[in-house]
Amino acid sequence: MKAENLTSVTEFILMGLSSHHKTQILLFVIIFLVYLLTVLGNLTVILLVQADTHLQTPMYYFLTHLSGLEICYITTTLPQVLTHLMAGNGAISFLRCAIQMHMLSSLGGTECFLLGVMAYDRYLAICHPLLYTIAMGRWRQLQLALASWVSGFLCSTINASCTFSYPYCGPNHINHFVCELPVVLKLACADTSVTEIVISGTSALIVLGSLSVILTSYGLILSSVLKMQSVAGMRKAFSTCASHLAVVTLFYGTVITMYLRPGLGSGSDFDKKIAVFYIMVTPLLNPIIYCLRNKDIHAAVAKVLQRLVFLQKR
Repeated sequence: MKAENLTSVTEFILMGLSSHHKTQILLFVIIFLVYLLTVLGNLTVILLVQADTHLQTPMYYFLTHLSGLEICYITTTLPQVLTHLMAGNGAISFLRCAIQMHMLSSLGGTECFLLGVMAYDRYLAICHPLLYTIAMGRWRQLQLALASWVSGFLCSTINASCTFSYPYCGPNHINHFVCELPVVLKLACADTSVTEIVISGTSALIVLGSLSVILTSYGLILSSVLKMQSVAGMRKAFSTCASHLAVVTLFYGTVITMYLRPGLGSGSDFDKKIAVFYIMVTPLLNPIIYCLRNKDIHAAVAKVLQRLVFLQKR
């Protein structure tokens, strides 16, 4: 290998979503609004659950974890995207790229596990209501939430360690707007086939493992609901699960397309379009989907507004 090819890469250049200045300005405005609305929406969910004792149940406990995760997720990516759009330069240091890649992968994995836990929680609440309070006690909630976070970060650490065990000495341009693991791996100056197998394996374990829990839980829920004699009970069960299923469909559909299809991390424009959904759209829609038809959330908002009106009148 020639001497110049042994030079280590000190930074990567993210190509971004567009190279046209006017388009970059428009994207800056849109992404800035998405970031503010996402943080505001998810923060509102967290504050409402903390403020209303009626919402301090296992379902909303896990929802606060999901909302906190979404805030962390977009904060890991969007401020940097906004900076690059404003500067017109997508340069990012090797270390910052590695940290961002690890955090993205960790939080994405945690979300998969957390969605599985939320489906299991709904299964216990609907199919075993008499045992639900005991089976999903405060300590069990903490255990399941902690296991989701630890598992997500552990799997990501394995993938990130494998990815950055290779030398990076060649091209440093990434056709993406963030440092995402499959795309960065393609720039390694070595045969990465083993690591690609490891990443595909851990991704399959995370995505398909949690998805199997979700599908099994909702299969059992559907079976139980169809046996109900009460129409009102059926409606309540379907209403409770509908929002979760909507989030699952959107999130898993895009993640599977990115990580579990042939040609892992091809670095195409298609990858960027798919990434927009699970990096920007899903965190924005989560609080909207969970709150739009949720009567408990509506009641909590009404109580908070009544308190504010009462305080203003004093």
